[in-house]
Amino acid sequence: MNRLREAGMRAVFFTAALASVLAVGLICFFLFANGLPAMAKIGVFQFLGGTQWSPTDTPPSFGILPMIVGSLYVTAGAVVIGAPLGVLTAVFLARVCPKGLYKAVKPGVELLAGIPSVIYGFFGMAAIVPLAGNSILSACILLGIMILPTVVGVAESALRAVPEQYYEGALALGAGHYRSVFRVVLPAAKSGVLAAVVLGVGRAIGETMAVIMVAGNQARMPVSLFKGVRTLTANIVIEMGYAAELHREALIATGVVLFVFILIINLSFSALKRRGDG
Repeated sequence: MNRLREAGMRAVFFTAALASVLAVGLICFFLFANGLPAMAKIGVFQFLGGTQWSPTDTPPSFGILPMIVGSLYVTAGAVVIGAPLGVLTAVFLARVCPKGLYKAVKPGVELLAGIPSVIYGFFGMAAIVPLAGNSILSACILLGIMILPTVVGVAESALRAVPEQYYEGALALGAGHYRSVFRVVLPAAKSGVLAAVVLGVGRAIGETMAVIMVAGNQARMPVSLFKGVRTLTANIVIEMGYAAELHREALIATGVVLFVFILIINLSFSALKRRGDG
C-alpha cells in the first residue's frame, strides 16, 4: 500500500512539473511563432535599432529602440534607488533590529509586496509626479520602492544563512558589531544579496501599470531624467487593445524582446545560485 501511495505521489509531482514545463514551452512557442515573422517583415535591424514608432503613418514605422533604452534607464534607476535601500534594510532586520521592532517592521515590508501595482501608480501620481513630473525619474523612484520587498526578503534570508561563527569570530578578533556585519557577514552573503538584486531587476523590468501612470509614455529616445519615456511593457499594454495585422504582430515581437530580457535575468539568477551553492 505504501509503495502504491509513493508511486501515485511521484506521478502527481511529475505531472505538475510537466505541466509547468509545458506551459513555459507553449508561451515560448506562441511568442516566437507570432513575433519572429513580424521581425522578418519589418527587418530585424530596423525593428531593434529603429528610433521611430509610428504604426498609424503611411508607411508605418516600428522601431523599438526608444522603448528598449527607456526600459533599461528606468530599470537601472530603480535598482540604483532600491537596491542599496533594500540591502541596508535587510542588514538592519537581520543584524540590528530589536525583536519587538522587528515584529512591526517585517510585516510592513511584506505588506509592500501585496499592494497592487495600480495603487502604487496612484501613489506615484499623488506624491511623486507633482515633484518630478511624468518622467523617467518618477518611474525610477516608484519602481525603486516597488522592488524593496523582493530585495529585502531575499537579502535578509541570505544574511541569516551565514553561520553565526563568522560574526563571532570577527568579534573575537576585535572588530566591532557594525564592522563585523559589513566586513564579514555581508561579504559572506554576497551571492544571495546579488541574487536579490537580480530578482529586483526582473521585478522592475516587467512592471507595467505603475510605470504607465507616472512615466509619461512618450515613444521617443530618452533625453533627460525629467522627460517622459515609454517602456517595452507599457508599449504593449497601451496599444494592444486596438492593434491589428502587422501592428499587432510588432507588439508581440516586442514581447519576444522583453521575454529574452527576462530570460537573461533568470539565467543570471541561476548562475548566481549555483555559484553560491558551490
